[in-house]
Amino acid sequence: MRLHTSSRLALLSVVLIAACSSFSGSGEGMPAPDTILFNGKIVTVDGKFSIAEAVAIRGDKFVAVGGNNEVRRLAGANTRSVDLKGRTVLPGLMDGHLHNAGGGPGVDLSRVRSMEELLAAVAAGVKAGKPGDLLMSNNDWHEAQLKEKRLPHLRDLDRVAPDNPVVLVRGGHEFILNSAAMRRWKITRETKSPDGGEIGRDADGGLNGELVDNARRLVTLPPPPKLTQETVLAQLRILNASGITSVRIPGSFIFGSDPIETWNMLRDLKEKNQLPVRVNYLLRILDYSSVEKVRETLAKWAIKPDEGDEWLRIGGMKTGVDGGFEGGLMRDAYAEPHGKGGQFKGIRTVPQDRYTAVVRELNRQGWRVATHAVGDAAVDQVLQAYAEADKDQSIKGKRWSIEHFFIARPDQFPRARSLDLVISAQDHLYLAGPSLVQYWGRARAEQVTPVRTFLDQGFLVAGGTDSPVIPYSPFWAMYHFITRETISDGVYGPNQRISREEALRIFTINNAKLTFEEAIKGSIEPGKLADLVVLSGDYLTMPEKQIENLKALGTMVGGRFVHTDPALGPN
Repeated sequence: MRLHTSSRLALLSVVLIAACSSFSGSGEGMPAPDTILFNGKIVTVDGKFSIAEAVAIRGDKFVAVGGNNEVRRLAGANTRSVDLKGRTVLPGLMDGHLHNAGGGPGVDLSRVRSMEELLAAVAAGVKAGKPGDLLMSNNDWHEAQLKEKRLPHLRDLDRVAPDNPVVLVRGGHEFILNSAAMRRWKITRETKSPDGGEIGRDADGGLNGELVDNARRLVTLPPPPKLTQETVLAQLRILNASGITSVRIPGSFIFGSDPIETWNMLRDLKEKNQLPVRVNYLLRILDYSSVEKVRETLAKWAIKPDEGDEWLRIGGMKTGVDGGFEGGLMRDAYAEPHGKGGQFKGIRTVPQDRYTAVVRELNRQGWRVATHAVGDAAVDQVLQAYAEADKDQSIKGKRWSIEHFFIARPDQFPRARSLDLVISAQDHLYLAGPSLVQYWGRARAEQVTPVRTFLDQGFLVAGGTDSPVIPYSPFWAMYHFITRETISDGVYGPNQRISREEALRIFTINNAKLTFEEAIKGSIEPGKLADLVVLSGDYLTMPEKQIENLKALGTMVGGRFVHTDPALGPN
């Protein structure tokens, strides 16, 4: 059999080097690399999980990977060489479910660690404003970070803010109000919980301040500050500083911002070559009232499925069927007192028939669907709708996903596999473990997000953080998946631990597969986009506890450093 010239060169480019490692790269006569990183421990995450010493980059792609001598031999007069001094390099990290890096307007509660500190921060905010002014928090906090491991409630807030309305924004599914805020929006103990929402109450039926999911619509908050390109860039650069080179944004970016406005802003930044992070952007369906409404919305947006390129692409459509920590839809009732005598099983935010109709319409129009589903009953609802859509037009091979999948049941696995679904998993348990015990009991909480089981069942699992619900550090998430350690309550579900290699694949090549980009990124191999991160320590050998404190000393996207730490030295 005769080989074409290009095939012969490809075969000749694979050369054995010392220690049975391999060198792969461009053939002779090709232009010299622009950049060479050498004297490192380069974890390629290729099919063999190979380790190399050096990598060469030309333009925005890797052109050679292998030993120091072989790669450095490719250098030309203008090649920039960076001595890694033994540091570990990983493929650029990807967050498969991230809204933003946190921050924003309002009282910052991210660093409080006790109820006393939280209330002091609220009191300081009241003092800094005027009598009667509305006080809000940003959503970068969770009660599990507090020593007391409980939410502040109406009576707590009333002590420090008797006259100023206070709305604490907790995660993406709950507000906590004080009495002044309840009065402002005329919410009383007689107010009924809306469909798809819950008004929290004390044992005696009085208001406790909680508004969950659709009940938040009883409150009208002031519009957020106008979104600017500078705001978007600032958020993306924060992610670069954690080694993130690609994100998948599921339906909303900065709190309160219009999704189409955000898409247009990202597109403008891309056209000006200013994006420092690759973005896979999911649009979001909020109105499930009718298929006609969905058609009208899609026509108004005039955006096509998979529109874009390797920098910015539409990745599908985000939908949702239940609440968050406090509203996941369960087959079995919540633990008491949250179970309310066995009557509370969570919140179904969209009825089955309406959700199924919308999913079928999205499939008919060629959209890939990703659905937020926390509880096992919510997953049942998703599987039923996806199966109906599959009957109309096969979704197999299209990498539809379930986002979160906190509570999984064995009978769900064959159904999910038959539809060829991807599981988008995050590290909520790392922060929220104690709260999930209170809501669902210890047995269920121990097995939240069972990544080991998902992998053993043969699913493609893509990793994320759901930031700012959970802080955006991918190292926290990998540490949690490896150890099942929580921030404040020890190990949950040790049977769900995974290896370091598996965790790294989840946050690199698996996320690339989720977005159909495994041929161009997700590993350090010739021909792929030159996205990488230089670490402060050796991810593969350092003590487990140190993984959560890893830092990105240098983050490269498309052959260009978008973040460098002084510790990296000249580059």
